[in-house]
Amino acid sequence: MNWHGAPDASPSARIAALLPSLQRGERRVADAIVADRAGIVERTAQELADAVGIGRTTVIRAAQSLGYEGYPQLRVALAQELATEHAQVEEGDGTMVGAVRAGVGRFAAKLANTVSALTEEDVLEFITLLDRSQRVLVIANGLSGALGMDLVLRLTAAGRPAEMLPDAMAQQIAARQLGAGSLCVIISGSGANRATLEGMRAASEGGAQVVAITSFARSAVADAADVALVVPPVNDSFQDELIHTSRAAIMLLIEQLVEQFVTYRGERGREAQAAALSVLGSGILE
Repeated sequence: MNWHGAPDASPSARIAALLPSLQRGERRVADAIVADRAGIVERTAQELADAVGIGRTTVIRAAQSLGYEGYPQLRVALAQELATEHAQVEEGDGTMVGAVRAGVGRFAAKLANTVSALTEEDVLEFITLLDRSQRVLVIANGLSGALGMDLVLRLTAAGRPAEMLPDAMAQQIAARQLGAGSLCVIISGSGANRATLEGMRAASEGGAQVVAITSFARSAVADAADVALVVPPVNDSFQDELIHTSRAAIMLLIEQLVEQFVTYRGERGREAQAAALSVLGSGILE
């Protein structure tokens, strides 16, 4: 699978989204880039091929899979990425607070990458389906479960009632009964949660449209969805994502998608927000 996101997306963002889908030799190229971006800028395609033990054509093919015309264009993009990285990441000062600051700094430095794989067509399709569907079922499990509940609450406050069930079997039953004209929203960072995939399959069999929000462009969830909104992980590799899992980028995207949904609905969206604010206001004590 090749890159189909924003043309100005950084090489790091492209690798984060596509790494699990690359061929074995291409993954070795991508791993080498992640390990030493500055060093790769100084290497020719043949030098890189020799360093990782593959053929020169595999290096070129990897660059093309990442969305570049060839390896020279990838080297230029890497040089630009290194030159324009504006966030200075703190190394920490040995304290817990320092470690927290360093972690936040690393996330902030890669924040722009988290939306680089989105396309106008896919976002508009998702917003349109939200607006027109008779029912909206959200399926999310594991670490993505809290994000699913957050989406349900935000959509409900925006005048688009949605539902989510915590039990995996109940998810499948509800998904299978959705039918045509309904929407199933899948949230799965890894794109490989078994319970989520079963619920997704049930929704498709029932005739519902399926939209996936996930971290990897080529995963079981992304492949099976009618629309896939890919949010590249903030970690440098698939292994890092498994060990140091973060859902912060997806959470941020969900907030912004609901904001766009309210704007898309115009007066209906504003009225729903006003009603929600009225309820919230009455529940706050001085």
